[in-house]
Amino acid sequence: MNRTRPRALLTATAGVLAVTALTSCTGGAAAAGGEGGKEVPPTRISVNLTGDRAKAGEPVTVRLAEGTLREVTVTDSKGARLDGRVSGDGKRWTSARKATPGTAYAVEARDAAGGSARAAFTTAAAEKVNKLTLAPGRNTTVGIGQPLSIVFDHPVKNRAEVEKHLKVSTSNSTEGSWGWMRDWSGKDRVDWRPKTYWRSGTKVTLDASLSGIDSGSAGGWFVRDYTTSFRIGKNQLVKVDLDHHRLTLLRDGETVKDVPMSAGTPGGEKASWRGRTVLMSKEGTINMRSETVGLGDAYDKMVDYSMRLTWSGMYAHAAPWNAAYFGSANKSSGCIGMSDADARGVYDQVQVGDPFEVTGSDAKGTQAVNNGYGAWNVSWADWQAKSALR
Repeated sequence: MNRTRPRALLTATAGVLAVTALTSCTGGAAAAGGEGGKEVPPTRISVNLTGDRAKAGEPVTVRLAEGTLREVTVTDSKGARLDGRVSGDGKRWTSARKATPGTAYAVEARDAAGGSARAAFTTAAAEKVNKLTLAPGRNTTVGIGQPLSIVFDHPVKNRAEVEKHLKVSTSNSTEGSWGWMRDWSGKDRVDWRPKTYWRSGTKVTLDASLSGIDSGSAGGWFVRDYTTSFRIGKNQLVKVDLDHHRLTLLRDGETVKDVPMSAGTPGGEKASWRGRTVLMSKEGTINMRSETVGLGDAYDKMVDYSMRLTWSGMYAHAAPWNAAYFGSANKSSGCIGMSDADARGVYDQVQVGDPFEVTGSDAKGTQAVNNGYGAWNVSWADWQAKSALR
């Protein structure tokens, strides 16, 4: 003889929804197979988010009307689960993560008596979505000066909330801090640098658990998580002495290359930047035009062994046309020029992320933190102060 299954009620602030209690019987057992043959009572739950335009950016909360919650499962349409915890009194479950905009969720709750109930809701789509660009790239090997850098597509007003969800893990418990700035492009950016240069061989992982986080006014929502990892390569750095016109490449403290060079002409905009910068990219042969850096029509050349140091256009590269000044005077338009052979030797040895420590009086100032990777020009205390959580 068939038995009608009991019904469970899903109540919520937005209204009342009926769901089926997942009770069943096999053979002649009572419904839901309760202890002593007793029928399992209906399970009644309420969920704080309901309907097809539920508010995103909030944790999911499931409450039990009677009894004690045993477990709750909240799954999105792609099969990903929201982890959470049951309260001490067993009446409430709260997700650890926030609901993401434009996402359908299924809720299933089970109580200690063996009953269960289901519910479903969909969050409203985001009017604007924020995305980000990560550097360095995934599974790359970089130098000891390379920061972990994030540039956002849209403004980030809720910086503290975003920073809380950016977790950096290292293989040797490296101390470091995030620092916020306006990128050279004008976009919001946050970098993570160690207190001192990285130790060679360190493995670094970023878990950016941003899905469901609101950037704030004009920024939009994050609708996915991001992750990347990279490794620190050889322990090497480059010293550039503007006053003595020498470039020296050191590895593990030992000199690998020591070559003459000519840097930017002092006394104006053609001078080089001083400070600790980081090799951003090895670009090979590129076209360099003076108008792109505000120097009129001074030059338009194809330049070999180009190594970018700043966004403003400072490179180290081959400059055979300046050979008369190598080792004796600074006569370039801001870059660090070497002979073809010396530039090739340096280019072949350096790795992206190697620090270039530029010293000397023939400079137009110290490189800014956002002009490439200039974080090493800020004291550790001042860098920590750039964190939104300090």
